[in-house]
Amino acid sequence: MLIGNLAAYSQPKSITNETAEHKAARMKWFTDARFGMFIHWGLYALPGRHEWVKHRERFTTEQYQKYFNYFNPDLFDPKKWAKEAKAAGMKYAVLTTKHHEGFCLFDSKYTSYKSTNTPAKRDLVKEFVAAFRAEGIKIGFYYSLIDWHHPDFTIDRLHPQRERNKDEWSEKEKRDTAYYTNLNKGKDMSRYRKYLKDQVTELLTNYGKIDILWMDFSYPGAQGKGRNDWASTDLLKTVKKLQPNIIINNRLDLNDYTDGFDFETPEQVKPTALLEFKGKYWETCQTFSGSWGYYRDEHSWKTQRQLLDLLITSVANGGNLILNVGPTARGEFDYRANKALDSLSYWMHANSKSIYNCTYPPDQFTLPAEMNTRLTYNPNTGRLYVHLFSYPSNGKLVLPGYKDKIKYAQLLNDASEVEYTVVGSDIELKLPKEKQPYEVPVIEFITK
Repeated sequence: MLIGNLAAYSQPKSITNETAEHKAARMKWFTDARFGMFIHWGLYALPGRHEWVKHRERFTTEQYQKYFNYFNPDLFDPKKWAKEAKAAGMKYAVLTTKHHEGFCLFDSKYTSYKSTNTPAKRDLVKEFVAAFRAEGIKIGFYYSLIDWHHPDFTIDRLHPQRERNKDEWSEKEKRDTAYYTNLNKGKDMSRYRKYLKDQVTELLTNYGKIDILWMDFSYPGAQGKGRNDWASTDLLKTVKKLQPNIIINNRLDLNDYTDGFDFETPEQVKPTALLEFKGKYWETCQTFSGSWGYYRDEHSWKTQRQLLDLLITSVANGGNLILNVGPTARGEFDYRANKALDSLSYWMHANSKSIYNCTYPPDQFTLPAEMNTRLTYNPNTGRLYVHLFSYPSNGKLVLPGYKDKIKYAQLLNDASEVEYTVVGSDIELKLPKEKQPYEVPVIEFITK
């Protein structure tokens, strides 16, 4: 009896009892797509200085109300958004239906703090879904577990009202349980949990088939919040019941369950950090700049090369990239975002075959690190793609040990043949001396 109980105790914990085969089938569209768009949009677009502005500047609900009163995105055209995403090669899009500030872009019956009660008078989520679905783009909803507006969401270490005056309390006192207990008199997290579940139910009931649910985020520990605060296991069961084929991220604090999440979410990491996720389901979430929401005066925007490095290196390690746009308060992608999207559109038009349906290649295909290449592989077609981050000045490129591995070579952008000669066990490619007009040219190999 004891041995049997120990054996049962040691079994991995499961919530849905889904098989690995069923999960693989459910995840297939996601791993084929490889590239998505994140959209962070809310009241924080009005101050235009980071999506955490309420936290950073310790706004009270009353002080923050002006942004609700003046929210009127008169240039919001989700059809234009969808076309821009599609042109850039993005196969799915995830919109912030509610961020940490608590403001809802949808017509929820559980709150008055929503877009339909602003001068906009529109269910912006509904319009987003219709526009992106019409372009064949998969639909994702981001929903913040955190809510700095809801009266029952208890004040914790991240809350804007986490201290009365930043100079008045010592660090020890800020962490003291009694201090937070006093701040939270009258608040009831059980009421907030019901609100959270009710709104997620609305989102997964009122807008048709939803492909991805992005829950954000858990921060357990002293004066933080985790699975018990969200009732995460019950919430996940509800999500799966409402949308059985939906894909959900890993921020419900259920990482010790085999099916507590579908994919990992390395955030704002460098391309070199993505190797450790190889062999898992994952998506790196990245911004064009340093913030997620619209930030008017930010200048740390990534170059086209940096963006391509993130995309290609993600796929080369078997993962996805989701790139974020923070629309302005008038509802447009700002000029810097459009410039970045246009540059991706240009490259993806010619080279997307090396991204879609691709992953890391079989072990026999490797190249020395000093060649500064990334390899992707389509297991359905057997095509190998070599991405040239360094282009040979003389047009000659030697691939060591590739003699018996390929049948034909061509540039991917125009399908023009790349001639090569065999030198021992190597092959020497004769590339055009003048680099093709792409930041990262791609060679496509038909393999043996």
